[in-house]
Amino acid sequence: MSSSSNLIKTFLSSESFAVVGASSNRSKYGNKCLRKYMEKGLKVVPVHPKEETVEGLKVQQLQDLENPEKIGVSVITPPAVTLNVIKEAHELGFKNIWLQPGAESPQVIAEASKLGMNLIYGGPCILVILGNNPLKKAFTKNCILH
Repeated sequence: MSSSSNLIKTFLSSESFAVVGASSNRSKYGNKCLRKYMEKGLKVVPVHPKEETVEGLKVQQLQDLENPEKIGVSVITPPAVTLNVIKEAHELGFKNIWLQPGAESPQVIAEASKLGMNLIYGGPCILVILGNNPLKKAFTKNCILH
């Protein structure tokens, strides 16, 4: 088991990012997460089964992304959907997954652990870590990571 700070550091050192559950609805957390990556100047791709563009970016699917081992995937979907996302991500070669609050369930966590994925869950969302929150170190220490 890796420490939370190592998993977060590995995730954030990815060459690019995908936001599964990105939405064109600016009040949804998938959109907020996507915009935070963009605000920080990070290369990010929205992933959604029905949207065509989100925040001016072309929506893609996980299977369309090259070099999955170099991409950090933020997941903002209901747990039943997240389980399928985890399985697909593993089959495609993605390693670094950050389940945003509300995307996790015991079944999702067990599956990701069984598959040997670098999984961040149960702690702060990417908005807190990428934001300018002075409490982020305290939040990071309390993450449950596998």
